[in-house]
This record gives sequence, C-alpha cells and structure tokens, in this order.
Amino acid sequence: MKTEVKNKGVVGELLWMLQTRIRDYAMYIALAAIFIIFGFATGGSFLSPRNLTNLINQTGYIAVMAVAMTLILIICEIDLSVGYVSGFLGAVTAIMMIDWHINMWLAIPIVLVLGVLIGAAKGLIVTKMGVPAFVTTLAFEFAFRGLLSLATSKNGTMPIPVDAFNAISNGFVPNIGDIAGMHALSLIVGAVVIVLMVFSRMKNRKKLQKYNFEVSSKPVFIISTIFMAVIIGAVAVVLSLYRGLSWTIVIVAVVVLAYNFLMEKTRLGRHIYGVGGNAEAARLAGINVENIRLFAFCSMGLMTALGGILFASRMQAASTTAGAGFELDAIASCYIGGTSTSGGIGKVTNSVVGALVIMSLTNGLNLMGVGIAYQYIVKGVIFVAAVAFDVYNRKKAK
Repeated sequence: MKTEVKNKGVVGELLWMLQTRIRDYAMYIALAAIFIIFGFATGGSFLSPRNLTNLINQTGYIAVMAVAMTLILIICEIDLSVGYVSGFLGAVTAIMMIDWHINMWLAIPIVLVLGVLIGAAKGLIVTKMGVPAFVTTLAFEFAFRGLLSLATSKNGTMPIPVDAFNAISNGFVPNIGDIAGMHALSLIVGAVVIVLMVFSRMKNRKKLQKYNFEVSSKPVFIISTIFMAVIIGAVAVVLSLYRGLSWTIVIVAVVVLAYNFLMEKTRLGRHIYGVGGNAEAARLAGINVENIRLFAFCSMGLMTALGGILFASRMQAASTTAGAGFELDAIASCYIGGTSTSGGIGKVTNSVVGALVIMSLTNGLNLMGVGIAYQYIVKGVIFVAAVAFDVYNRKKAK
C-alpha cells in the first residue's frame, strides 16, 4: 500500500481499500442493503431468527452449485444444464430409496458418482469433440428435462417418506445445552470460528510482511478483523436464538472450505486460474488445459448431484419442475459474487455470498407478497447490474 494513502489516516485508508477492492466488497454492501430494506419493509419479520435460519437453509442447494459454477466460469466455460440435471438426480435418489428400497446412505453416494459421470460426459464432449460448452450443456438441459419428466411421470410429484433423508435439509445438529436460553453449540462454534479467523488473518499478515509485501496499517487491520468477528458472532447468535446449526449449514461449510482450499492452496487451483486467465499461455507453460476443463465439469457434476439431493430433501419430494431455473440462480450468484465474465477471476466464498443475495431477494419479496413475475424482473435487473459492474471494472483497469 502506498505511503501517501496510509498518511491519510484510518478513514482515508479504509476508503482507499473500498475503492481498490470494490469487486470483493460489492456483494457484502448489496447484502447489507437488502437486509436493511427488507427489515424495514417487512416490519422486522425478515430479520427474525426463524426466517434468517430458513433463508440460510433455502440457500444451501444454490450455494453448492454456485461454488462449482465458479470454477466453470473462471475457465471461460458455462454449464446451462445444472438445473434439470439436479432435478433428475434428486428424482433418481427418491426412486432408489422408495421403489428400489436402497438404503439412503448407499443411494446418496451412487447419485453423487452419477453426477460426476454426467459432468465427465459433458466435459469430454467439450474438450475432446470441440463442441462449445454453451451448445453441449444446452443439449443436456433439454435431455434431462425429458428424463426428469419420465422419472416423475407416474404421479408428477413423488413424496419421500424417509425421515433421515428429509432431515438433511430440514434437520438441525443436536444441541449440547443452553446458554441464557440460546443454543450452546451454535455459540461455541461461532466463538471457535472467530478465533480461527483472527489467527488466520494474523498469520497471513506476518507472512506477507516477511516477504516485504504491502499490508494494511495495524489500526485498519484491527478494525477489519473486529468487523468480521462481529458479523460471525451475529450469525452465531441469530442461529442460537432459533434451533441452532442446521445440517445444511454444515454441508455448505464443508463444501466451501474444501473448494476454497483447492483454489487457494493447491497447484490444481493455480492451474484453474491460469487456464482462465490465458489458456494458450497456460498450455505453453505445460498445463494440460483439457484435463483442467474436464475436472471443472466433473466438479460441477458432483455439486449438481449434491444440490439435487439437498433440494429433494428440502421439499421432501421429487417433482417434474424440480431444478427449473437453478442454473440461472447459480450463474447469477457467481457474477454477483465478483466472478469475471472474461474468466480468470472469481472466489468460491464470494459466490456463496452472491447466492445468499439471490435467495434473500426471493425470501424478502415473498414476505412482502410480491408476485413471482416481478421477482424475476428484479433478479434480471440485479444480474445485468452485476455484469455491467464487472465490465466497468475491467475497462477501468486497462
């Protein structure tokens, strides 16, 4: 960071950071604005612990697909098939448990593997046959829409009377006690996350200083760390005031941590960013571009299957319309989260926040009684604004 910026004081430095890293902060600002607006518009019901817990659980299936979609968009590809593929795989899970009497703990891994195979099929068509991803995945979308209709043709809707399966998206982690009327486990987990976050930030700061990289001043570092700790603590308190940690939160957290480690700490992650930044340069550097693309599609298939399972569990049923529009929400989540339309830039954590923005809009508008037609219009406007913002930032950076 430039010395003259630090000399402007803490406020000046914070404003400078906001201006130079607006791509990373924009979705947080948008999310805060949404919470404030809907909080007032709904008389506080939007901000109730019960609704916020429900909102987080509703976000789960889109969030896991948005995480994998981030990798697809980073390498300058797209997958338009994830909606009905997820719906079909959710229906397959239901059929396996209900009609074929397969134990859910066997059915779920089988469906996850099936998702990877479907992703691999798309990836091979794109990488080996040279068919554009747009065309390939659009074809898969049509095909799996038909397969979903066939799978649910008997009744249209297939109820899933398996309590353990339905608890995946509707159940909560057992509590270990209460603290002042709040779920103790949520508070303990929140406290642990805060401690880990503080130590991680301190470690990263020392590492950057060791190699003479510019870092923020100590006051700004402390303020930003306290702000993050307050946010984490507030989420923990909100969850503890209702029923605590849901299994959906646990699943999404595991997925985000795994993908964040992959993208930030491994050679494979660096190769993914390299292919997205400049595929030809990556190939000249010895990176197998085709294998990277194939991996991204297999990853998308895995998370599509998981999303389908989470949605079927959430609805406690498989239906003909399951998965409709999921691909649009997943893609929009990534762009709202700052993933670049030109590839090479994107963070899985930001895409999850983008998913929360999308689902917050849906939740808040539903509470206000706004019709579905107007909800689609609002989402469309937000989507265009996010893409326009990315284009503006890229032009500004040139």
